[in-house]
Amino acid sequence: MPRRRRLLRRALQAVGVIALLIGVYLGVEQLIGNFHTVVPGELYRSAQVDARELADLQKDYGIRTVINLRGASDKAWYRDEVAESDKLGLTHIDFGLSAGRELTQPQVEQLIALMRDAPKPILVHCRGGSDRSGIASALYVAAISKGGEAAAEWQLSLFYGHFPFPFAPAWAMDETFERIEPWLGFPNS
Repeated sequence: MPRRRRLLRRALQAVGVIALLIGVYLGVEQLIGNFHTVVPGELYRSAQVDARELADLQKDYGIRTVINLRGASDKAWYRDEVAESDKLGLTHIDFGLSAGRELTQPQVEQLIALMRDAPKPILVHCRGGSDRSGIASALYVAAISKGGEAAAEWQLSLFYGHFPFPFAPAWAMDETFERIEPWLGFPNS
């Protein structure tokens, strides 16, 4: 019996260390803005950026369009983002989504059309850069850059801070993607 307890204790310690490492990684991602390249020269994703960061991203990545997935707001972050976009000559598009609600088919089609037709490179962002940015990035990879199902689904992964589990608050993003996979050309999913 003592041997089993030791093994159980070590297994629990290992799980604890792994959970701690994942937590540290995700914390660092949020601190640095959760910025990632989705398709080089076409689409980038991030958490909310401030005016200085937006100018730097335009300089470093040539950003020409900002798609704000949080929707229009009367808050300072929004006013600052719109003002900086205007100052930099960027196209600014508001497309409000909720991470807790599935996208409708018309929303999916409209978001794909916006990303397809917007001047590139595009920066797509939400508050944390994990969930709404994840579904937008997955749609871009699947429908526009034709990167395949696995590459698209990767955009909705823990790597970006998205929790792809049925009990997670943003599970609706995963449900949306699963529902539209046949429409995207992935019939055997």
